[in-house]
Amino acid sequence: MTVLRSVCVFCGSSAPEDPRYRNAARALGTLLARRGITLVYGGGRVGLMGELADAALAQGGRVIGVIPVGLFAREVNHTGVTELHEVGSMHERKRLMYDLADAFTALPGGLGTLEEVAEAATWSQIGLHSKPLVLLDVDGFWESLVAQLDRMAGVGLLRPAGRSLIQRAGSAEEALAVLAAAEPAPPEKWITGDQR
Repeated sequence: MTVLRSVCVFCGSSAPEDPRYRNAARALGTLLARRGITLVYGGGRVGLMGELADAALAQGGRVIGVIPVGLFAREVNHTGVTELHEVGSMHERKRLMYDLADAFTALPGGLGTLEEVAEAATWSQIGLHSKPLVLLDVDGFWESLVAQLDRMAGVGLLRPAGRSLIQRAGSAEEALAVLAAAEPAPPEKWITGDQR
């Protein structure tokens, strides 16, 4: 079982016109706050990021934003969060977000969200952390990625233990249930050139 004191949420800094995406972000932010779980996220006040943070704050939740100084003009930092950490690079941003969280979930997003999901899962696979990760699906958004992961596993490019690192949920409640029920995954053993 995973104790959820804080959850890092990856999501887009854009907001699709379809209200289901914004509603999902709000539902997750609201649920985290009501359960007393700290939200860790990318620090923006626009798009799904802003919807997520605003919903958590509206319920009295603790919200920690992490944003690189150079992105302020593009993503527009959220000045109303509980804590806002300014870091020097995207790498520092992700590292701090990962360190501050007990688990990860991903709402729909673009390339940045996809990259964060892949890196968090990879870090778990190689033993840098053992924190669970779940995709919060909205209107089948993550279906293609899940199919690609299954294909990777099917052809032998992704081991079953690696495939199991990324789960999928259909609602905020289900996402938190999946994260809480997760057992820490043992890291895969990798053989480097000087090990036999």
